[in-house]
Amino acid sequence: MRYFTDIHTLFIRGPFRAASTGINGGIRPVTTLFNHTVPAGWDRSEPGKELDFVAAGAGMAPDFFGQLTTVPVQQCCVLQYDFITVFITAGIRREPPESAGTINIIVTSSTGMEDAALLETIMVATEAKAEALAALGLPLSGTPTDAVIAACEGEVTQKCAGRLTETGRRVRAAILHGIPHAIQRHDSEGKDHQPSFFVFSRIKGEHWVEWTPHNCPYFPCHFAGQCCDFCYCPFYPCTDENLGLWSASSNGNKVWNCAECTLLHEPSIAEYLKRNPSALLAELKARQKKK
Repeated sequence: MRYFTDIHTLFIRGPFRAASTGINGGIRPVTTLFNHTVPAGWDRSEPGKELDFVAAGAGMAPDFFGQLTTVPVQQCCVLQYDFITVFITAGIRREPPESAGTINIIVTSSTGMEDAALLETIMVATEAKAEALAALGLPLSGTPTDAVIAACEGEVTQKCAGRLTETGRRVRAAILHGIPHAIQRHDSEGKDHQPSFFVFSRIKGEHWVEWTPHNCPYFPCHFAGQCCDFCYCPFYPCTDENLGLWSASSNGNKVWNCAECTLLHEPSIAEYLKRNPSALLAELKARQKKK
């Protein structure tokens, strides 16, 4: 899995098996998931056509699941909890339900799920969204235009994903933490240039950490002159054993360890990826070898 944004769209690429509650949804294999920002007052009569235009304009294959929102994708919150990554955009207007905004959620898993588990993931995500809104004192469990996508890749190891499973517990925790931050980002109306990134850390106790590239106490963690624009790699977990390895985590599970990888810290590689956000990992590795 890897993700990137352009001006109006968050793209997530990978060999997914996915379920979507959105436009042209269902359960099927897809190679692209996206959340696209539409302008205020756009023509709502043919949303499926809008999704087709987005995919075609980005040169994506027609095997995709898409979501539409009026929330700028730069206000997205990305939350990584071990093998689960959650993407949230949330806009709540304190008005009647028919114009209450949109909350879009995309959940990805780097371990495969059976279809029933994908559907359970959507259920857990929706329950957690309602729980988070209630905790904020908002008198709604969602909005009329909300959508959820659940996607997985890799060998199928998960038969279910209820809230008491390893998958469901992580999904629920990520959404409970992410919904308030996503709403706050939208309400602040700040000029965000990129999504915010949160990672679940077990260093000095379990907690969420928001990573920013500013004032990092570990800089430089690899070499002098390194680039930190991709400190939290958009390819994670790439599972490329030339770049990392699976390690035992503190809770007995396995986690992808790429602490020694410097690929995206090399200034020329990072600059190339910023200019070509849809570049594949193999393409970046090939450029590194040519140096």
